[in-house]
Amino acid sequence: MQSSVTSQGSPYLKRIESPIGRIEVSADESAITVLAIERSGLLPGDDRPECSSAILDRAAAQLDEYFAGTRAVFDLEVRAHGTPFQRSVWHALAEIPYGVVSSYGQIGLATGRSSAGRAVGGAVGANPIPIIIPCHRVLGSNGRITGYSGGDGILTKAWLLDHEGIEHR
Repeated sequence: MQSSVTSQGSPYLKRIESPIGRIEVSADESAITVLAIERSGLLPGDDRPECSSAILDRAAAQLDEYFAGTRAVFDLEVRAHGTPFQRSVWHALAEIPYGVVSSYGQIGLATGRSSAGRAVGGAVGANPIPIIIPCHRVLGSNGRITGYSGGDGILTKAWLLDHEGIEHR
């Protein structure tokens, strides 16, 4: 998985059904740019018609495999838009293997900002491509879920952690 930044236009959009609700994936011509998980029955692009592409078809197939338990690693080009600090955090998130957990402090150390816990938490929460960039694999240093900005929040994160066999409190 690679991450880079270009213009924020995402002309392609595809929705899929999943065990955690509908998922909407957006892409430009060559990379996934946004993944949104349904919240209270709504997706951000519900007012837009679907317009799929080869990259979105690959993403849908790989997400289906992930939810079926047959895929642990995504092989998709991603283009996450954010500040240099956010992108460094998202890069660190992308390095967390399936079934493994990290902490906000460990992510801070990996990005050279060991004392920037709140900033790391903010960047994790701003991840525009959850699941594929696995922000759900980050817990507090005590092993507790501290929050989740996707889908139905903590319930969605708990489901993803349980799906990967990750212990949490």
